[in-house]
Amino acid sequence: MRILFLHRNFPAQFRHLALVLAQDPAHQVVFITARPEGQLPGVHKYLYQVNRSVSPQTHRYVRPLEEAVGDGQAAWRVARHLKIQQGFEPDLIYSHVGWGPGLFLRDLFPKARYLGFFEWYYHARGTDADFDPADPIDEDGAARIHVKNASILLELAHCDGGVVPTNWQKQQFPPEFQPKLRVLHDGIDTDFFQPQPGQDLAWTPLAPLPPDPQAAWRAAPPLTPTADHMPYFWDQALDLRGQREIVTYVGRGMEPYRGFPQFMAAIALVLRRRPTCQVVIVGEDRVAYGQQLPDGKSHGQECLSRLDLPRSRIHFTGRIPYDRLRQVYQASAVHVYLTRPFVLSWSLLESMACGAVVLGSRTPPVEEVITDGFNGFLVDFFDVEAIAAQIETLLDRQQDLGSVRAQARQTVVDRYNLAQLLPEHCRFLQTLVTGPDPQGQAT
Repeated sequence: MRILFLHRNFPAQFRHLALVLAQDPAHQVVFITARPEGQLPGVHKYLYQVNRSVSPQTHRYVRPLEEAVGDGQAAWRVARHLKIQQGFEPDLIYSHVGWGPGLFLRDLFPKARYLGFFEWYYHARGTDADFDPADPIDEDGAARIHVKNASILLELAHCDGGVVPTNWQKQQFPPEFQPKLRVLHDGIDTDFFQPQPGQDLAWTPLAPLPPDPQAAWRAAPPLTPTADHMPYFWDQALDLRGQREIVTYVGRGMEPYRGFPQFMAAIALVLRRRPTCQVVIVGEDRVAYGQQLPDGKSHGQECLSRLDLPRSRIHFTGRIPYDRLRQVYQASAVHVYLTRPFVLSWSLLESMACGAVVLGSRTPPVEEVITDGFNGFLVDFFDVEAIAAQIETLLDRQQDLGSVRAQARQTVVDRYNLAQLLPEHCRFLQTLVTGPDPQGQAT
């Protein structure tokens, strides 16, 4: 089988699937992406480059569509070159939907089956956009969000089938299209992400440090102290050996969508009352979802300038390799995962696979995974006092939480285990190409 993957990033959700398919000599795996970094054995990677940016004259509602069209044209040019110069004709096109690289490939390869990986369908009311009462959405914002679905609908209409990671995410799509969508999570490697009781949290810098001891800290971004905010640094070296009251937070960014301001306000209370508590925050100080602050300050900067926090007990790691991320989960006494009603993060499932005690927000994507008191705990997203109080309660109850840790891991092993889902994913692709209409396969 000849498979063409399309994703602006590489390899993202297709990492395990592309790798296992490429190991089979019966398959030819091609990946078209905009991200130059990274390689996978046996996967033929080709880069596309968008020739022009979105015009400032474009109506702001339509800018996401224009951007998607630009990606679609750029990916089409690469695919057309492969078709003409190398005779490549895929049996299956598997495209990550939303950014647009697969928009025009159905016409270029009319005989191929087309599968979309669908993460989200936008709504102005009832999910993420109007979740925060302090950030209400007006009619203009609602109209803009409605139009954001344009490129998604184009691929939803012409695909042969679609994959969506969770039931909650599937429920966001229009009912008339849901029969096309199969709930199939991309999977968590539970052999890698597994518990390690008594794990200490300590590491040295990844690269040798210059003689200047200040070089042990890498500013991100470089900041100058002012009356408005204070600088903070990524901890390239970390030594929390022997520490057992470790509260952890993991995210791509530090942003309101993932409850970062509420988390920081809560740990300010916890650290004030618990002198031995340490906090480890993994991720970059950027916005992956939602809006930037209007003054240009990052959410990390804003929280550190506003809250009274003991800097010596808050450790920002930046982006870290998977082995260090696993160590963070394994050493965690309480792992906090807050999210608006939005896409579910890998980090929640990875932490549970490591047997972490998770304190999650009582929001639909988390409630699909966590049953309060059974395999984790739930708390109101906005209630800073309740978040802090529950963190402290869980820190005090560590000896009683063995069954919760075990059930957390068992949930991931039973429902999100890569070893089970990857063969199922492969069978689904094969059925799409050679078997009956995939609309009959939806769950």
